[in-house]
Amino acid sequence: MLKDLFNKRKYATIPSARTDRTERAKRDIPEGLMNKCPKCGTIQYSKELEKNLKVCSSCGYHFKLNAFERVQMTLDDGRIFEYDADMVSEDPLEFPEYRDKLAKATDSTGMRDAIITGEGTIGGFPVVIAVMSFDFMGGSLGSVVGEKITRAAEAALQKKYPLIIFSTSGGARMQESILSLMQMAKTSAALAKLNEHGILYVSVITDPTFGGVSASYAMLGDIIIAEPAASFGFTGRRVIEQTIRQKLPDNFQTAEFNFEHGQLDKVVARKDMRAVLTKLLDMHTTRGGAAHGE
Repeated sequence: MLKDLFNKRKYATIPSARTDRTERAKRDIPEGLMNKCPKCGTIQYSKELEKNLKVCSSCGYHFKLNAFERVQMTLDDGRIFEYDADMVSEDPLEFPEYRDKLAKATDSTGMRDAIITGEGTIGGFPVVIAVMSFDFMGGSLGSVVGEKITRAAEAALQKKYPLIIFSTSGGARMQESILSLMQMAKTSAALAKLNEHGILYVSVITDPTFGGVSASYAMLGDIIIAEPAASFGFTGRRVIEQTIRQKLPDNFQTAEFNFEHGQLDKVVARKDMRAVLTKLLDMHTTRGGAAHGE
């Protein structure tokens, strides 16, 4: 009888004062106030992180930027005259749930697709610029991205302005199949025309950049630069390791690794990006925008 009585007794766990204070503190911190660095684990105020251009003050890790943030940091006064702002992707193959994913990406990012194109100035030099955003369906290359880059290249050719493309992408957009892959050839052909006419094209690679984007316009720049530790290549290291059955170096496919192996001209920290671009523009263009020698 006594044994059954004790077995049926229910016990309650009383949280310690320290646990209670911790939980209250968690509830009191507004969402988005703090950010944790995925590399070193340092917790920083979001406002301080933004002041530091979203670079960790402890380890130098470069957080991902969306296209709007990149434009704000790169162009004079953060001002852009946007091209083709109303262009949206269709669903030519009637791929299951594609329209829903496009709508969801638009709602969450405020963008029509994975890229913004337009013109502005950097250090007073006029440029045509294209900025990809990884948060829109992984920055995937679809018909709209390819068409907007092609039109941006054509505008640069017409105006004789240098072209700058900031790339970040997981690769081709599978929901558009061959129509997506066609963009690789189309954008490459447009960039070839710039080369024929001596118009400067600077490719800036950010983390991550893979697949069809790295196999086309991201690696076709007259000058190719990348942010620190940005990973890029055609396919990921896991697929490569499984194919060649070998262990790859820890820093494989990082900007630093690719620079050491001749795939980049320079690794540029985010805080120095505007200054480096301004210097490149000063070397290759006049204040009116035309390339030297035109």
